[in-house]
Formats: sequence, C-alpha cells, structure tokens
Amino acid sequence: MPPLNSHNSRQSEGTSSQQGPGVFSNLDATCFPAFDRGQVWLVGAGPGAPGLLTLLGYYALQKAEVVIHDALVNKEIISWANNRAEVIFAGKRGGKPSPRQEDISSRLIELAKQGLRVLRLKGGDPFVFGRGGEECQKLADAGIPFRIVPGISTGIGGLAYAGIPVTHREINHSVLFLTGHEADGRMPHSVDWRAVALASPVIVLYMALKNLPVIIDRLLAHGRNPNEKLVIISNATLQDQQVYEMTLETTPNVLEKLQIATPAIIVIGKVVGFRNSLDWYVNMMRENKIG
Repeated sequence: MPPLNSHNSRQSEGTSSQQGPGVFSNLDATCFPAFDRGQVWLVGAGPGAPGLLTLLGYYALQKAEVVIHDALVNKEIISWANNRAEVIFAGKRGGKPSPRQEDISSRLIELAKQGLRVLRLKGGDPFVFGRGGEECQKLADAGIPFRIVPGISTGIGGLAYAGIPVTHREINHSVLFLTGHEADGRMPHSVDWRAVALASPVIVLYMALKNLPVIIDRLLAHGRNPNEKLVIISNATLQDQQVYEMTLETTPNVLEKLQIATPAIIVIGKVVGFRNSLDWYVNMMRENKIG
C-alpha cells in the first residue's frame, strides 16, 4: 500500500478509473490536517481487522516519528507505519506484567517535548474504555497539543461482524455499554446493578469474560430475564472470529465447558436474534485478512 504522501500521476480524463491496487493514489492530493512536531495524536485502530482503520489513522502512521501501541492493535496495522518510525509496545493484558498508565502518559509527554510527532495507537476507540481521556488530561496539563482520531469501537463493529445490529428500530431505542472490570481486574464496584438491569433492552459488555458469571448473577437478581439471549464474540472481525450463543441462565455452564479466547465482546438482548438472517462474515468472506 503506497504512503498517502507519495505522488502518483493520475489518469487522464476519458480513461476508466483504476480499480484494485493503487487506488490510494487518489488521496495524494487530499489536504490532510498537519501532524506537527511536538504533537500527540491518539488514534483508534478499530476492533481488529486492519481494513477498519480510518484514513486519518493511516495518514498518522505515515507521518509519525514514534508509535506507541496497545496490545490489541493488529500487527498488520503496525507494519504500515513508515520505516523510520520508532515503534514502542505499551500493551496491558489482564494478569500479565504491564506498563503503568502513569508511565505511558509521562512517556507521551517526554517524546512530544523532544519535538517528535507522537502517535498513540489504541485498540477500538480511544475514548471508549480505552483510557484515552486520562492520557489527554495529562497532555493538556503539560501543554502538549493533541488530536483525537476516533476508531470503530468493538462494541459496534465487532457486533456487526457477527451479524448483530447494536440498535434496531423494532427492538431498542437505547443501548448500554459497560466495562466488565476495574483497572485491577476486579468487578466494577460503583455500578448500580438494578439500574443497569432495567436501563436498556441491549447491554454490551467490554472486557467482561472473567467476571461474566458474577455479572449475570447481578443482572438476574435485579429482574433480567434468565431466558434472554447472550452472545460472546471472540477475536471479533478477525479471520478466526468465533461466536457463541447462549442464554443468561445457561452462560455459567457454557463457560465451564469452553475455553473462549480473548479479547471478547459480549451482547445481551433481542438484537442477537438477527444473526439468523444477518450472519454475513462466513466462508469466503473471511479469506481476506484485511477484513
């Protein structure tokens, strides 16, 4: 894939437009925003499949002099960084040694003060359970200019790749997004479970697989229907995506029998039923690793 700042001659008028490889040359003359030295761009890499990265995200990879990325960012996306960029891993995975958030934020500030173009590449969307807000607060306090490039959140894009619309006019006019653990891996302690159980026909759970049996207990205790459908999507949008369907009541038994790979996104509600007709990411659709 050619860099966006490369120059390719355009076809003359009257000739058919080029299809397939090379179409990114159509963007060469596009006026992208300046990625100045001393700036930090926080970019969402999307739910997994490389092709779901935004154009601004790809542009930032071409311009950045330092790329600091999370564990869940697809390696293919990282490989698109320009070959002069320093690539730094700053991933956090539950139960494994991980860099402290304070150290990551300090590193961003330090590199920006050196006059470098710094790209902070995060899975999904930086502002959806991605701690992007915390990093931006630190940058703002230090007087570092920054830009947010939103990404496709797994709670929307991951569901779409399983044939599940997160909203549907016939089912729900709201959706509730909930994280399944605190920074230390424990159950969220400040959640009003009665309110959560009754707030929306559809609940989407991030990072909740470990605590899922306890979460379900809380939901059932506050009025959620035990026969309500629940779906777990493992490795969403990737070629090895797996989808597991069950009910709230049967989920604990299913989890005991299966070793479900993480990362996983979980959805509860009647929208799950649309998989019967909308499950499109199958067979030949998975042959292209771009997505």
